[in-house]
Amino acid sequence: MTNNDFLLSVEGLTVSFDGFKAVDDLSFYVDPEEIHVIIGPNGAGKTTALDLICGKTRATAGSIRFRSRELTEMKEHQIVHAGVGRKFQNPSIYEDLTVFENLEISYPKGRSVFGALAFKRDAKVRERVAEIAEMIFLADHLSERAEYLSHGQKQWLEIGMLLIQDPELLMLDEPVAGMSVSERVKTAELLHRIIQGRSVIVIEHDMKFVEDIAHKVTVLHQGRVLSEGTMAHVKSDPRVVEVYLGH
Repeated sequence: MTNNDFLLSVEGLTVSFDGFKAVDDLSFYVDPEEIHVIIGPNGAGKTTALDLICGKTRATAGSIRFRSRELTEMKEHQIVHAGVGRKFQNPSIYEDLTVFENLEISYPKGRSVFGALAFKRDAKVRERVAEIAEMIFLADHLSERAEYLSHGQKQWLEIGMLLIQDPELLMLDEPVAGMSVSERVKTAELLHRIIQGRSVIVIEHDMKFVEDIAHKVTVLHQGRVLSEGTMAHVKSDPRVVEVYLGH
């Protein structure tokens, strides 16, 4: 496979903070329509890797190619426009707006001030909001204020706010933390639904959830790849058991 066949190619990625290498010569690849899970102990560099991909942190060395564009040379907002969406650990939704309004406000047409002023609630927007709400299990909650949603529903709403922008790569940091068992099951179902035409990178500690969703798993340890492959492969890797799964 050439690099152009991958949706995302991370090669030799390094970032140092005061001499400490948080990410150290990291390379991994994400295929189109793949759920790629990154696991590893605390301090392994998982969140830093996502920060580097979305431009929140600048790389000291290495390359991040998305489609055929070099992300390390782009600003955060340019990376979003290129088709990379990122969800952080805590949901950042507008609590005082309804589910409908949260999704509507995220619709790409309203991105500039002028766009927002000229923005009309046309049929196309309503249709797209309804479609996304159905996908994230919130079709019956469109007129409800976001503050009244359960923790899991708030997480789904934020995923929906990213989906409505139609990113080709979606990055989720511990999406099921604090969810009930039934919400975790539905979140796995949601991720399998949304990879038509896009890929998802997930950072996760819940191994049962990882087994339910992962096409490929990359295990990080001290900023480097310790093991990579299917969940069955990494689970049986003695190094992974020693530094991570054994705890």
